[in-house]
Amino acid sequence: MSQMQYPAFFDSAPRLVIYDPLSDFLGATERGILEYQYLDVVKVAGHSCPTVAGAYLMTLKALAHLYGEELPVRGEIDVLLPEAVDEGVTGVLASVATLLTGATGAGGFKGIAGRFDRRNGLSFEVDLPCTMAFRRRGTGTVVGAAFNAGTIPIAPAARALMQQAIGGAASSEEEALFRWHWQDRVKRILIDHADDPALVSVHPLS
Repeated sequence: MSQMQYPAFFDSAPRLVIYDPLSDFLGATERGILEYQYLDVVKVAGHSCPTVAGAYLMTLKALAHLYGEELPVRGEIDVLLPEAVDEGVTGVLASVATLLTGATGAGGFKGIAGRFDRRNGLSFEVDLPCTMAFRRRGTGTVVGAAFNAGTIPIAPAARALMQQAIGGAASSEEEALFRWHWQDRVKRILIDHADDPALVSVHPLS
């Protein structure tokens, strides 16, 4: 059986520690504590790209803003997005946020005896001045998060190599070089510029 391998920088990206009362109730993890890392969202999305990295960082920074020194509570956070679910990269943003916050649409977990209901925490086509927003149910506090991938542009060489790879004209060496450039951009987003407000910014909306 082949062992999964991935870029080493995935392990150096910021991590999220969160409390999940459902996990606690059912004994899935000790005291309901869950830890998520970038590799987890890569598994959900099936790939690593600036959008996946941006969604990850926006969620982490928004939760830090909403909860401060407290552990965020999974299942008690609503996620709001300005576009339709099938427009642009909205579906990717939503899938990452769902994993980390527990917020789902109408098809989510119904709960147990009126507790732990995860449905209707994910909303689309909401009038927002940002890329996505997060609401803490207990307080009603809402923060908006914005992601500007253009702050870390793709290398010109990578753009040309991508076109060759898409068209089937790239050699194996050129394909490997394209992959390196692609993930290097993700690394710069997640590691080198993770705290750059020009890349990811969070601000209160209520």
